[in-house]
Order: sequence, then structure tokens, then C-alpha cells
Amino acid sequence: MTPTRSRATTLACSLFLLVLVALAARSVQPPSPLPADAAADQFSAERAFATVEAIGDDVHPHGTPEAAAVRDAIVADLAGLGLDPEVTEGVGMSGRLGDQSRVAATRNVVATIPGTGSTGPVFLVAHYDSAEVSHGANDDGAGVATLLETARAVLAGEPLRNDLVLVFTDAEEACLCGAEAFAHADPRAADGGVVVNVEARGSSGPAIMFETSDGNADLVDAYAHVPYPVGTSMAVEVYRILPNDTDLSPFLDDPDGRFTGLNAAYIDGSATYHAPEDTPDRMSRASLQHHGANMLALARELGDGDAAALATPSAGDATYFPLPGGVLARYPGWLVLPLAVAAAVAVGALAVVLARRREVRGERTTAGTLVLGFVSALLPLVGAVAGSIALWWVMGLVRPGYAEMLDPWRPWAFRVALLGVVATVWTAWFVGLRRSLGGPALAVGALGWLAVLGVVLAAATPGGSYLAALPALAGAVAGLVALTRARGLVGRRVAATLGAAVGVVVLVPVVLLFFPALGLATGAAPAVVAALLGLALTPALAVLWPRGRRRALGLVGGCAAVGVVALVVGFVADPFDAEHPEPTRLAYALDADTGSAHWVSDEGTPSDWTAQFVDTETDLSEPFPMFDHEVHAGDAAAADLPAPVVDVLDTEPAGNARVLTLRVTPGDGAPVGTAGALRYVQLNASGVEGAQVAGRTVPVDGGVLDTRFYAPGEDGFEVTLTVPAGQPLDLRVVAAGGGLEGLPGFVGRPAGVGVAGSHTSELVLVGTSVSL
Repeated sequence: MTPTRSRATTLACSLFLLVLVALAARSVQPPSPLPADAAADQFSAERAFATVEAIGDDVHPHGTPEAAAVRDAIVADLAGLGLDPEVTEGVGMSGRLGDQSRVAATRNVVATIPGTGSTGPVFLVAHYDSAEVSHGANDDGAGVATLLETARAVLAGEPLRNDLVLVFTDAEEACLCGAEAFAHADPRAADGGVVVNVEARGSSGPAIMFETSDGNADLVDAYAHVPYPVGTSMAVEVYRILPNDTDLSPFLDDPDGRFTGLNAAYIDGSATYHAPEDTPDRMSRASLQHHGANMLALARELGDGDAAALATPSAGDATYFPLPGGVLARYPGWLVLPLAVAAAVAVGALAVVLARRREVRGERTTAGTLVLGFVSALLPLVGAVAGSIALWWVMGLVRPGYAEMLDPWRPWAFRVALLGVVATVWTAWFVGLRRSLGGPALAVGALGWLAVLGVVLAAATPGGSYLAALPALAGAVAGLVALTRARGLVGRRVAATLGAAVGVVVLVPVVLLFFPALGLATGAAPAVVAALLGLALTPALAVLWPRGRRRALGLVGGCAAVGVVALVVGFVADPFDAEHPEPTRLAYALDADTGSAHWVSDEGTPSDWTAQFVDTETDLSEPFPMFDHEVHAGDAAAADLPAPVVDVLDTEPAGNARVLTLRVTPGDGAPVGTAGALRYVQLNASGVEGAQVAGRTVPVDGGVLDTRFYAPGEDGFEVTLTVPAGQPLDLRVVAAGGGLEGLPGFVGRPAGVGVAGSHTSELVLVGTSVSL
């Protein structure tokens, strides 16, 4: 082959892979928003955004007048569509958010679009409350706006077969209690159904279908009909092991298994999550369009399907992932292990063929070099993890405020820097060992680790096996074709490139999805997936990249330069300022019994602003059980804040126990939340045999009561406790409000310092102990 032809082949194959990278990346990008004058039966982000602007105008946590105003607006919008909305009152209870039980009186808004011959209900769910310090424009103003615009578009089109039940839940941020109350007691949920929950954990990015119920094959088939499917079975596997929950959780927790469901959210721009900066102006209209276009299509698909069948779990889970062109590839779960085994067999066969040849184009392929190549191929994976940790350490060293964030405000330059680190580790491994072991041995070693991981994941997390098994299978088959069927160097290069193409299509979307999902704070996850991509590309690199010291150093140096330049750009482009402040967390805790008060922060390392209030690490879990680990604290002046009050309404004997009926009320002038209401009252005690809060039974594992009631009014709430007869009960009661302004000694935040999106931000606690 002439040098010119060789270069042309290399260039063509390289360009093909680069174009494929771009197409794979495009497959997980949101669409352009449709204008307000779009067709009536289409979803328009511009129309929906008017709802977002109304909802995100103010902070509106559960139980506040602002939340009531949002609820009233939803009712008015539904009535304006010709529906008959109902505000349903209930009491929800959830133990999903940790070991503690949480209870709230809820007011859900529910409306039904009747079907022509319903086979079962399809529930479309979003919550209308915000986090304590957040405007909630994205979380979950996006969900509310999506449901309302979807309902309008559905009503403008042909009637659907099944009932669509629109459920706007209350108290999601507090305890998932609105969803739990609906699933537990609303008659429309009595027979179960299919649930689609709409969320946001950020301000931008694609709307990802990230969670499903078990046995999801039929639901995934339905989801595949949306216009812009973005989802991967690996995300479902990851989410199932994370301690995260949404309003879908209470439905899936149903002991009778009455519900199946899907969960969708956009998750990039996580710096706004639960923060005061979650305002309408920060929302990506493209993300809202993605949510809505998919939701409308899914509502129609489920609305015209067999809802009763879809509400029954399938025989197994599907493996699925996005492809260029808006296609969701999927195959049944029973194929996972056979494909993983086939990949391992194919890689083994490739190794045998190479070992028998002993040499390919002047590079050794003996059994010894193949074994060493396999062992060494672990280095890019280990190096990717180490590099991601080192990068985050450097970022935190230069800008300590990042330690309190999942991702920086403007993260993309840092993400490119991480990819540069991974690429540097991968190419350094390849060029550093190529002379001694040979490109073929390194290529087989890379495919070998993909095959091993494919089998391991097939056993442990089947939905993620495809990430390794498919690239390994494609790369090994391509290698066998190149060695046994391809003619000349051009044929071998084309075969290797086509094999690597499968890795690009499969892995590039997951790298991009894992960045916002897990953030640079846990950048090891996207770094490992990027390293898997490097392993999948190794056979192509072995035949496309020429040997030679200068070219080798140029490749590694180029990758390193990208990483360094991107890191510098990241620091320059992402300073903390008034619009993108450094997040800080500060609380105030007053023990009404002793008169002692503390400033409290659970920041890992207090920021310069926080450090003026706190000067030591201490354990405050006894007087304030919500701080269940050591926190930073400092002495504070005692504010004039009354403690909550416990009144005994009744005492009755019950065998060897006594039953106490109590009313717990916040004191007059008790700490109020940022939107004008008490956040919660927490109760802690030992030696409790049974408990009810507001009529709901709460767990007392090991005799320990640990519960909260959210947003109690001035009349408080009723508690029933069963305790051993003749023994006193020591009850710790802590009222939690919010808003530090006006407290003695508080100094306001300067520009560039903000409030973190946290349930402990701006928290004001007043605690007292009661002996009964």
C-alpha cells in the first residue's frame, strides 16, 4: 500500500469514528423548543413556560400560603381546560427518606381526562411544592407545566381509550407524602395502574427516563415510541442502588404490587437543585420541550394501550439504550448472559488465532504477550478512577466551595478536562507498552477486560452488561474478520473501525449521561465509562495509529494538553459571583430548656463566610437529633423563640401499657419558614411500643420513636403513644422553621456567597424535653 493510500484510509476511518461520536452525542440532546403558535395538538415549551413563570415566582414549600396559591392556579388551569379538578385532603406517611418516618397533611390536586373505553387508569404525576429555600421553577415547576400542557394537547386531539388521571402532589420535598396519601387512600388509585412521574434535578439537559418498575419490558416498549427517547437500562440499575426517591417510590412500594411505572427527569445544571437560584430564567426551554414532547407521546401510547396489561409487570426487564436517529435499541433480559458469554468466547477465539500466528505485521502475538496485554489493560480503568479523584481534588484545592457541590455552575470545561485525563491515561498505556507487547496484544487485552466486565455485570447488574459485552463482541468479531477474511491493510482497518463503532454508539451516550447524573464530585463513574470507550477503541488505534516515538509522544501530549487547557478554562469561566454563588449552609439551634444556642453547619469544611459563626466540631445529636453526625458549631446568642408545646389529652391503661394521646403545637411566634410557615416538628423518644401521628401508624423499631410532622398549623397535630405502664416517657420535641435574618448575631451573606440547596439551609430549631 502506498503511504498516500495508507494516510487516506486512516483519515477516512478516523473521520468516520468522529462523526459517529457526534451522532451518538446528538442522540442524547434535547430538541429545540416549539413556539407558542405551534399546532394545538403538539406540546409547546413556550406555552408551558408561562406556567413555569407563575409557579417559580416565589418560594412555595409545603404548607405555605405560596404553595396554596400555586395549588389554586393549577385548579384554575385545569378548570379552564374543561376538566373537573378536585383538591383531595389526606395524610401521607413515608419512611423512604432515611430511617425516620415522616408525616404530613396533604392537599393533592387530581383531575381525570375520561377515556372512551378505559382498560385502566394511567396516572401522570408531578409535585407542586418546592424545597424550603427554592423557587422550584424546575423542581418541579417543569413537571407541573408539562402535565398541564400535555393535558391541553391531549384534549385538542383524538380522544384516548384509557382514563388519564393527572395527579399534582403535595409535600414531595418534605416526605413524598402527597404521593403516598394518593396511592394509599385515593379511590382512583384503588385498582392500581400505570404511573409516569415527571421530575427535574437541575435546569437543563435531556429528559432521561431513569427509573422503571421491576419487569419493565412492556413499559420500555411503550416508551420507545416517544420522539426523543433518552434512557439506558444501566441508569435504572444504578438508580435502584442509590438512596434516592421521587413520587414514583410510594407507588412502587405498594405491598400489593398494584402499580408499574416510569420516571423521567432532566438533571444537568444541578447547582440550581433545591437552591434559591432555581428560577424560571435559568430553565432550558429545550429541556422542557424534551419533557413535554415525550410525555405527550407516552400519554397517547399508554392512553390507547392495554392499561391493565401494562400495570402488570412483564416477565423480565429489558436491556435498552439510545441510538442515533431517535431510536431506542432494546432486547429481552434473557439475552443478556448469552451475549456476555458470546463476547467472552469471541475474545478467547481471537486470542487463540493471534497466539497461533505469533506475529502480525511485525508485532508479537505470543501467548506470553497476550497475557501481559490483558493484565496491563487494567491500568486505563484504574488510572481513570485515580485521575478523576485527582482532578476533583485539584478543583477543590483551587476553589474550596466546589466541595459542597455535585457539579460546578458551569461544568463543561471541567468535564472535557476529565475526558482529557482519561484519554491521557489510555494513550499513555497504549504507546508506552506497544513497543514491548505489541498493538494486537494490547487490543486483545482491552477486549478481554470488556468481556470479563460483561459477564460480571450480567450476573450483578444485568441492565448494564451491554456496556461492556456488546463492544467486546463487536471488537472480537471484527478482529477475527480482519485476521481471516479481510484483504490487506485497508480491509483490516475498516474491520477494526466498524468493530470500534459499536463501542462508540453504546458508550458515548452513557458517558454524557453519567456526567450530570453523578457529577464531577463522583467523576469516577463517567471516567470509568470513558475508559471502557478507550478499551473499545484500542483495536482501531492499533491499526490506525502509526508506530514511532514522535507520533506516540504527540498523541499522549495532545490528550494531556486538552486536559490542562480545559481545566484552566474551567476555572476562568466558572468563578463564584452573584449569579453563581458559593453554596453555604448555616442553621441556628436553641435549647429552650437550658437557654443555650448554637450556630450549626454541616459543610464538610466551613467556607470563609460560615467560619465566622462556627469554630469547633461537636455532636449535637442528643438535643437536636436531626444532626445525626458531628457538625461544625459555634456559640450563639439566645433568641426570643418559644418552644413547642405538648398537651396530654388522654391517658388510658392497656394491659401492661398505657396509651397517651397528645397534642403537639408550635408555640406562638415559633420559628417560621422562609415562606411563612413552620417546616416541621420532630419527635424522638425511647421505650415506645406503638405510635400514631395524625392517625397514621408510624414505626417504632426497637422501641425508638423518630418521626416528623410537616407544616403543622397553629392547632398542631395529634399523637398517640403506647408506652410501658409505670415508666416515664422522656420525649424530645424540636420545632424547625427557617430564615436566619433577624436572629441576634447573624451577618448577611455578601455577593458571591449563597444559600446551598439543602434541607438544613437557613434552618431554625427550638428544642425542649418533656417528661410524661
